Amino acid sequence: MAASSSLQHALRPGHKLNRYTIDRTIGGGGFSVVYEAIDTDSHKKVVVKEFLPLDQARRREDASIEYVSVDTTDTAAAGIRRFFNEAAALAKVDHPFIVKVRDVFRANNTVYMVMDFHKGHDLRWYVKRNSGRLSEHFIMTIFPKLLGGLAELHKNSLLHLDIKPANIYIRAGGRPLLLDFGAARQPLISRLRSGPNTLTVGYAPLEQHRNGHIGPWTDLYAIGATIYACMEGKAPVGSPDRANKDTLKPATKRFAGRYSRRLLDSVDWCLHMDQTQRPQSVSELVEFLNQEWIDEEEPGFWEKLTGRLNWPRLQR
Repeated sequence: MAASSSLQHALRPGHKLNRYTIDRTIGGGGFSVVYEAIDTDSHKKVVVKEFLPLDQARRREDASIEYVSVDTTDTAAAGIRRFFNEAAALAKVDHPFIVKVRDVFRANNTVYMVMDFHKGHDLRWYVKRNSGRLSEHFIMTIFPKLLGGLAELHKNSLLHLDIKPANIYIRAGGRPLLLDFGAARQPLISRLRSGPNTLTVGYAPLEQHRNGHIGPWTDLYAIGATIYACMEGKAPVGSPDRANKDTLKPATKRFAGRYSRRLLDSVDWCLHMDQTQRPQSVSELVEFLNQEWIDEEEPGFWEKLTGRLNWPRLQR
């Protein structure tokens, strides 16, 4: 279902969910609706995410969710488990650039997740506003911090599996926040099981499309694709099409002269179709980028990071 369809079925402003009062709807897709709300205990704004699979359910007049058949009830139950798994995954990670879950609860025959509210825009907004062509300064401000959050995620044996501009939120001062862990998966290295909402064409490498061997290199393909979108204004050619005939022009040729060679090389490395030829860990990518990507707000951060992370490479 399109986002517009989910918004038509959103809860109305003023609706009360436990101690939260819905203020407005701020987003939605085929499996969820996202609201801005007020925590009536703290009087602070929060973000509330509601599990709402519109191809399987409809909202009653009393605001509860009704599943349309026995089969969809079973499917929805699996979706609710994944929703709780997302919350559990985020609860394990405490990092300034990873969204923090504050509460999870059941109501209306579905489940809700409560997160901190932040002012800003997602990276997709910046990409569209500038038709790509985001400056190297902008990219260098956002992605080192984002990689720090991703490293923390991987350190907790979790993969994101849906990194893309829509899931990167930019707060004041260029502070990114990695969002939407609906596809997050554990263990760190595994065979991928197919399922809804687990990939986005253009940002997902071939192993996600073909239920292959996933690991940190899978998220790093998405990082490369996201940086490419920052430069080009749209996602790269999808990996299944690239597998048939790779028409993607390497970043080192497509954007030569506009960005540093080291940055362009890192994008092409991440976008390698052969997963064994990509960086196998965040630390490996950071080591390649070296001093150019040090976060000056946290002196010594990357040196400590690369010193403590040592993920095994795939056997070639």
